[in-house]
Amino acid sequence: MDLKSMKLIKLLATAMALTLMCYSIVAKAADLPEIEKRGVLKVVTEDNYAPFNFMKNGKPDGFHKDILIELKKYAKGKFKIQQSILPWTGLLAAVSSGQYDVAITGALITDDRLKALNFVAPVASAQDFYVKRAGDNRIKSVADLSGKTLGIQAGSALLARLPELEVMLKKTGGKIGKIVQYQSYPEAYADLANGRLDYVINAVISVNDLVKKHPNTFAKGQAVSGHGFVAWPVSKTSPKLLNYLSGFVKHLKETGKLKELQIKWFGQAFNNLPDQPITTVKEFHELAGIK
Repeated sequence: MDLKSMKLIKLLATAMALTLMCYSIVAKAADLPEIEKRGVLKVVTEDNYAPFNFMKNGKPDGFHKDILIELKKYAKGKFKIQQSILPWTGLLAAVSSGQYDVAITGALITDDRLKALNFVAPVASAQDFYVKRAGDNRIKSVADLSGKTLGIQAGSALLARLPELEVMLKKTGGKIGKIVQYQSYPEAYADLANGRLDYVINAVISVNDLVKKHPNTFAKGQAVSGHGFVAWPVSKTSPKLLNYLSGFVKHLKETGKLKELQIKWFGQAFNNLPDQPITTVKEFHELAGIK
């Protein structure tokens, strides 16, 4: 697959965004006054996206487990937190439709998602990095990726940003090689380890987590995109909730708790994240440095 084939992926992503918008038309999501009146904030998380959300001994664990503990303290006296756990599939549509008020999960902001959802002030970076086999001395920088076989998840937000890598490689006279798409990253990492791939692209937190767990098998490379952000999606019809949750993120920053949890779960702190919610493609591109 070459970058021309990505037009189909773009069409599919747009179709998904339209589906989300259809959901939002059918049912209007609750905003903060209604949530305070009923006394419950309906939060949905996923169950299999470490280190953000995962299950351990039958119970939720990860970065967002700790975040929810802090949110319960912050919201005390205003409303209770009601958590539901679902697979990723359908999670964003469930928020857009008003079934849940917010998805507190490791969602990446994308152009298409912004058509149907707003995003709370980011809690982590989602800049893309390449990961290679440990000890593979053929790849020492981005320039060395030219012509080599790349693995990436099908339909992912990262796939849509491959043109940024293409621009980087063109500056050194190189080009993107064969692109192999996978249904899940464990499959891609397995093929990287056995030599079927030369490198895999994923968001920085996932790459850090992989290399931490398998330091003798994989090695982190350089950034292959501009900035990206992990943030919680909220319905377009819930602007007051959006601001309230962004205020909660600001509170976590000011108390040092966000930095503490970033280091605990991601292995590094992200000190230059935007302080404001992101509601438009223009805002996203300006903050991420996407041209």
